[in-house]
Amino acid sequence: MGMYKKLLVAVDGSEISMHAFKESLKISKEDLLVIAVAPPYSGDLGGVGTSDIGALLRQPCEQALDKAMKLAQAERVQIRPVCVMGEPYEAIVETAEEEGRDLIVMGVRGRSMAERLLVGSTTARVIGFSSQDVLVVPEKGSIGWDKILVATDGSEYSRRAVDKALDIVKDSRGTLTVVSVLEISPYIYAVAPEIAEKKIKLPQKHVAEVKELAASLGLPVEGVVREAECADEVITDVAREQHIDLIVVGSHGRTGLKRLLMGSVTEKVIAHAPCPVLVVKL
Repeated sequence: MGMYKKLLVAVDGSEISMHAFKESLKISKEDLLVIAVAPPYSGDLGGVGTSDIGALLRQPCEQALDKAMKLAQAERVQIRPVCVMGEPYEAIVETAEEEGRDLIVMGVRGRSMAERLLVGSTTARVIGFSSQDVLVVPEKGSIGWDKILVATDGSEYSRRAVDKALDIVKDSRGTLTVVSVLEISPYIYAVAPEIAEKKIKLPQKHVAEVKELAASLGLPVEGVVREAECADEVITDVAREQHIDLIVVGSHGRTGLKRLLMGSVTEKVIAHAPCPVLVVKL
């Protein structure tokens, strides 16, 4: 997928993480690093001896990796399992960098209100602090390459997402839908319609630029320009309407958790997307 060859897949033993691992095999079946993280010791474990604490803490980690190993064997795939102790998001981000990974794959849980806001704390933090691209696979999502959607606002980081989306479409011979949204309140139309009409030209320009680039590569592309108060709703609505297989969005480099939790479009798209979301880092 878009030249990703060195994957790091995070698992925790849950069905969601195992589903993400199985889906990751559609991207690459070689050089797969599968990581599970054991929490650091922080508290009283009663009568447990010091020498046993590490083994006790690593049990869930090793059990998760055992599940991954069984899945890999069933698919006749070799993986390199790694159990690391520490804060999950830090361990995932640091291991990805140390091992030279070019993509991190993670699962994401359902859509409770808390998860919609935080996208699952570990997933949110990995996206916020990683310099690698991150693929987030929803619990019922399946990776496909026939229909790709990329969102653009003309920024440098969205152009990076466009480049990646074009690479994927070129490799898969699929189709591309480019979406650009004018985030605007209906109030603006009521008090200053001329401003609204002027502003809509910008997303039209963004889409036209991508269509021109795609045409130069001989790739099929459809442009969608819409006006809405929330860009993320448009992106996920179009994904459902067109039965999109993969959404590609851009993100700043190391955004940090503060920025991520301030209601970014990327975060909201991940929380509501009907399909896997590829977050491309600048």
